[in-house]
Amino acid sequence: MASLFSIVAMLAMLSTGLCEEKNFLQRAGVAFNSRQYRSLLTVNNGEQFGNWTWPEMCPEKFFAVGFSIRVEPNQYGGDDTALNGIRLICAKDGARSFLYSIESHTGYFGDWSQPQYCPTGVLTSFQIRVEPHRGMFGDDTAVNNIRFRCSSNPTLEGPGTEWGEYGHWSQECLDGGICGIESKMEEYQYGLDDSSLNDVRFHCCAKPQQVTWRVK
Repeated sequence: MASLFSIVAMLAMLSTGLCEEKNFLQRAGVAFNSRQYRSLLTVNNGEQFGNWTWPEMCPEKFFAVGFSIRVEPNQYGGDDTALNGIRLICAKDGARSFLYSIESHTGYFGDWSQPQYCPTGVLTSFQIRVEPHRGMFGDDTAVNNIRFRCSSNPTLEGPGTEWGEYGHWSQECLDGGICGIESKMEEYQYGLDDSSLNDVRFHCCAKPQQVTWRVK
């Protein structure tokens, strides 16, 4: 009888597993950096510290449909860095069962948030919340948060910190969506004032052209 119960339990587990939708997320890194893009989305309120680092691109025919951010919370008198990294999640043709992630260079502080996704469509523009330079003896945090606009219209905002103000929206990816990311990062300052992420820019790719066949 015990073995019969075991078989029934195993069948139930297998049935549950088959009914669940599985999402496989794979890190793309720099594997697809040769992908051609149409334009670069930028904003004018990024901060001054650090350098632009390497780009990372979604695979061909994949576009960013969601994102996650790495945030260090308020350090209450310690050195604050706020937003340390942005991770894009790429999908193909609206199917989200197999996903790639891209993030360029990220800082070392804080934890990654739970991903947020466009209900449908892709990410098409962005806006960053930046605290301006605090002066020689101030605690610089630079980028604190980010918003994205989806092609289906909703706006998604990260769970970042609240210092600084949002600037203007970037231009919009037309006839396509965001497909790549580059970050401007201040390297670790070894006990001095760290600001980590200072600016970000995103690549726009065009949607593949639909091939139509005419019967003569």
